[in-house]
Amino acid sequence: MPSQKKRPVTLSSADREFLERLTTTGVHPASMIRRARVLLALDTSVGVVDEKEVIAARLGVSGETLRLVAKRFAETGRDVEATIGRKQRDLPPVPSQITGEIEARLIALACSKPPEGRSRWSLRLLEKHVALTEGIPDLDHSTIGRVLKKTKLRPHLKKCWTIPPKANAEFAARMEDILSVYARIHDPMRPVVCMDEKPYQLLAHARDPIPAGPGRDLKEDSEYVRHGTCSIFCWVEPLAGWRRVDARPRRTKIDWAGQVKDLLCVDYPDAETVVLVMDNLNTHGIGSLYEAFEPAEAFALAQRLEIHHTPKHGSWLNIAEIELSVLTRQCLDRRIEDLETLNAELAAWQRQTNADQRQVQWHFTTDDARIKLRHLYPNT
Repeated sequence: MPSQKKRPVTLSSADREFLERLTTTGVHPASMIRRARVLLALDTSVGVVDEKEVIAARLGVSGETLRLVAKRFAETGRDVEATIGRKQRDLPPVPSQITGEIEARLIALACSKPPEGRSRWSLRLLEKHVALTEGIPDLDHSTIGRVLKKTKLRPHLKKCWTIPPKANAEFAARMEDILSVYARIHDPMRPVVCMDEKPYQLLAHARDPIPAGPGRDLKEDSEYVRHGTCSIFCWVEPLAGWRRVDARPRRTKIDWAGQVKDLLCVDYPDAETVVLVMDNLNTHGIGSLYEAFEPAEAFALAQRLEIHHTPKHGSWLNIAEIELSVLTRQCLDRRIEDLETLNAELAAWQRQTNADQRQVQWHFTTDDARIKLRHLYPNT
């Protein structure tokens, strides 16, 4: 082995300061830090250098490592950064298997209908079909995933979404009607109230859950007992921060009419008119009042209502649907076995939410709709 004296390491003050800072601060590869420490230990500018056996033992490296670092320092022309950095190899670039044509064919395959017996494409399923397709080299699923990631294409995922029809005048008219209602200022004599309803399944535990503890999650048995279904009615006045939720065994016209009577006579007895926003469900109409009450009472209740229906496939325009989503996450995401318990839990959620007076400020306007949703208008 050549002597270390044949390749002395002499650092400038700037190089030494750079290496000391590199070994004490920041995050760097271990190999880079190790070579920097070797250079500092071999530096003759600060005095006599210890024997290589002493340096190797102190740094936890071999004598061969000391020799190679000193050799590289000399070969790089005393370039500190080139010495401690990763050595660049002059290798010819490897041509990519993925040409533009192959990428286009992969995307087309991922967007096509999946084979029989499969609901959607997965990366491993695409890998199998690529292997059987002429003109495309064999690619593993990770390579296919990188190609699809470039285009933000995710064939293994789907979203449930209410898709409105294109160029539909009826949709546009009802949408603008709802948006104009939401743009009104708050008027206690003419409050704007949104309503929606959802089915809910009453379930009981077949076996008692195991409570959570330190290092142990709550455990519920996958088996449950069905106790029927019910319907949850949700009423929201967005600008007042008020909500009312109530569960009923059914969702008939009689049930809806009873809820409307409570709205007008209990919740808003002093209001001249209640502006009611809701969807087009067959029970949501003035005729339901005549199904439930005498004509005179039904007529009197109807005269205090100003009804605005959201368009079909436009349930996102109903603020009550947003509240039902919040209610589901905060209160209903569990098993509740009977209607009495459910209504008690709903009442508790209602009290806490109304105490916060959390208002809903609707920011999407008619002008926004005419720009962002112009494809819904027939003449744009």
